Amino acid sequence: MTTPRTAPSPAAPGAKPEPTHPCQRCGAPIPIDRGLCERCNPLGLRDSSSSQVHAIAIGGIALFVVILAVAGRLALSGIGPFTATIANVVPTQQGLDVTLTLRNTGSSSGQTTCHISDPADRTSNQGAYVLSPSVAAGQTVTFTKHVTELGTTTKPLEVECPTP
Repeated sequence: MTTPRTAPSPAAPGAKPEPTHPCQRCGAPIPIDRGLCERCNPLGLRDSSSSQVHAIAIGGIALFVVILAVAGRLALSGIGPFTATIANVVPTQQGLDVTLTLRNTGSSSGQTTCHISDPADRTSNQGAYVLSPSVAAGQTVTFTKHVTELGTTTKPLEVECPTP
C-alpha cells in the first residue's frame, strides 16, 4: 500500500513559484521553511530548531578543544624546568656564536626555546630566540647557535629558557 502524494497547490497565473528544497529523508521537494515532507513526518511533528542544531555543533567543538588541551598537557608533563648558562660567546662577521649549557631538571625529555638578550641594551632590540636540542631528563647538553640579532661584538649576555 502506498501513501498518496500531496500535489503542490497550483500557483496563481503569473505568480512566482514557492522556493523549495529536498526533504532531509527522501528528497521530495518541500517548502523552504520545513525539513521533512508529509510522508516522512505524517504527524506533523516540529523539526529541530536551528538553535538546537547549532548548539550541538558548538558543544562538539568545545568538547574537542577540551580533549586537545588535556592531550597537550599530558604530552608536555614532566618536561623541564630548564636551567641555562652562557658558556662562551665568539664574534663572527655576521653575528655571534653563542654556546649554551642547558640542564633539564624534569622527569621527561624535551626541548625549549631560549631567549638570549643583552641586559645593557635598552632599545627595542628583543634579542635572539634559539631552539635547543632535545635534552633527556636530568641531563645537561652544551650546544652552539649562531645569532645575528645581537651584533658582532662580544658582550655580557643573559639567557632564559622557560618550560614549555
